[in-house]
Amino acid sequence: MRSLFLVAVLSLILAACSSQPAAPEQPGAGVTEGAKIKVETPQVAPVTAGNQDLTGLAALRDPKSILSKRSIFFDFDQYVIKDEFRPLVEAHARFLVANAKMKMLIQGNADERGSREYNLALGQKRADAVKKSLMLLGAKEAQLESVSLGEEKPRNPGHDEAAWAENRRGDMLYSGEY
Repeated sequence: MRSLFLVAVLSLILAACSSQPAAPEQPGAGVTEGAKIKVETPQVAPVTAGNQDLTGLAALRDPKSILSKRSIFFDFDQYVIKDEFRPLVEAHARFLVANAKMKMLIQGNADERGSREYNLALGQKRADAVKKSLMLLGAKEAQLESVSLGEEKPRNPGHDEAAWAENRRGDMLYSGEY
């Protein structure tokens, strides 16, 4: 008798907890007559340089376009993007947002000082810093890949401060360029 009572109580509890799917909301339901609903869709601002629209692929190769610049240089032993390179990162982020099918490879580089392992780690931190900045500005993670080349791909083969400064960089390459 007791078990029959428990089964009945549990059945009632389960029945009370069951839910019905909500009926689809009717357009205008809950809106008083005369009320207007304003829906705004976000707009992506095209990358511009002067009067020039830079959402097209030609902007990537136009020397007058900021998008033709693809390197971000870092201070010694640092992976923080300097203020002078923020407009460049912002322009590339806007381009990626406007061209959702484009993909970018970010290569982090270091100068020859430091061990191979250290330079690989520093190069990765630099590439990841650029990637994170682009994502914060609207680029999708699926569009971006970051890798470290460490000291293996120097832009300048010299062994002085000027050469090292050129080699401490993050390079942004688009699909078809790598």
